[in-house]
Amino acid sequence: MIKAVLFDFDGTLADTAPDLGHALNRQRIARGLPELSITEIRPLASAGSRGLLGLGFNIKPGDQGYESMRDEFLDFYTERLCHDTCLFPGIDELLAQLEERSLPWGIVTNKPARFAHPLIHALGLAPHVACIICGDEISNTKPHPEPLLTASRKIEIPPANCIYLGDDIRDVQASLAAGMHPIIARYGYLGNEQPPETWGAQHLIDHPEELLIHL
Repeated sequence: MIKAVLFDFDGTLADTAPDLGHALNRQRIARGLPELSITEIRPLASAGSRGLLGLGFNIKPGDQGYESMRDEFLDFYTERLCHDTCLFPGIDELLAQLEERSLPWGIVTNKPARFAHPLIHALGLAPHVACIICGDEISNTKPHPEPLLTASRKIEIPPANCIYLGDDIRDVQASLAAGMHPIIARYGYLGNEQPPETWGAQHLIDHPEELLIHL
């Protein structure tokens, strides 16, 4: 029996790609490069600065100049954290249904706390969320199971009784390793990995409210 639902944040609860993309395009414009379209940016938005800097500049952690580029990206993102970011259509209705059924829900994200907490407050989620686990508040991030197991302990519900909804292959890997039930948000960003049908989850949904049939 499912007794709780945990959510990834970027690409699952909230569409953060427009503001993340704006930060990346500020960097590109400053270097004489053309802006990337939101269509190009969206698939990599769940991968945060690492994925977006790889897309925009073909640079990765460990490369010369990566850390300064990452810091600049995060500074730009901080300046415009919740300008165009919004909840995906249907999320409000889904969360209302979970509360009506007395099912707690939480957020487990690799996003650093300094971005996640202000966004969660700005989007009106803070008064209702049972737990928030951010990437820099624990020792290991997804795909390691630690974030999900930490959430399970905080809400005092065993992993086997939790669904984890996410839009990235790391979400499925973390969920399976934690002993939870992964469901893929096919409406999300999905990355540039293999098709989500091959990630190992039994269920995929195209709209948030479809989650209700799995409870």
